[in-house]
Amino acid sequence: MRPLSLAWLKSLLVLSICFLMVGVGWSADEKTQTDIDKRIDASAKVLDEIMGVKDKAIPNKVMSGAKCIAVIPSMVKIAVGFGGSHGKGVATCRTASGAWSAPAPVTITGGSWGLQLGGQAIDLVMVVMNQSGMDHLLSSKFKLGADASAAAGPVGRDAAADTDIKMRSEVLTYSRARGLFAGVDLHGAALTQDKDETHLLYGKFVPFSDILSGKVEATASSRPFLSAVRRYSEQSKESSSNNSVDSTHGNLAAAQ
Repeated sequence: MRPLSLAWLKSLLVLSICFLMVGVGWSADEKTQTDIDKRIDASAKVLDEIMGVKDKAIPNKVMSGAKCIAVIPSMVKIAVGFGGSHGKGVATCRTASGAWSAPAPVTITGGSWGLQLGGQAIDLVMVVMNQSGMDHLLSSKFKLGADASAAAGPVGRDAAADTDIKMRSEVLTYSRARGLFAGVDLHGAALTQDKDETHLLYGKFVPFSDILSGKVEATASSRPFLSAVRRYSEQSKESSSNNSVDSTHGNLAAAQ
């Protein structure tokens, strides 16, 4: 009987370990799911805070003409002095209907730009300005400055001095650190689809192009981010239209 008892004890021990591992796995998945939801919410807050300060916001002309917008909240520099940087966030693009797509999880890595920022955690915003830049983003992996032209974006809701020149770039890039918001050079950084978080967000892996072209329905947790993107892109478009009308009236008055 003794050998049988020991065998049962061993079996019970193995089963207990298995149940424990399954429980840990469920807990990790739940935590990770919570993390992606929090990251989407944080991306919405980054846009709200940046666009809330008119003289330091992304210009109306940039927001109204955006093809895609990506936000990386709290990106960190892994090794100060070695250029190792890493961040996770989400991207959305205008679809053929003009609506904004469901968000696609993204990861950005590499580049020596971290040296410009002293190594602290920062928020990044990338605005894709034309079809060529959008095509590079839809490829699910591209390097800024190599595959797609990029420039530090102009700042100030009504900025115009160098906006026209910079808007010829495929991607305009911005950073916010210690309350300071400014354009930043992200040359050499690589933006890719985050496949693991895509699976967590949508319950399965979905190709980048399918998400960003509007073939996937947005989750409930995505609403704050998409609402912020719609609000500021449409608000900027209305403001740009009003400025154009005012300018036309001014020119007519001057001519008379």
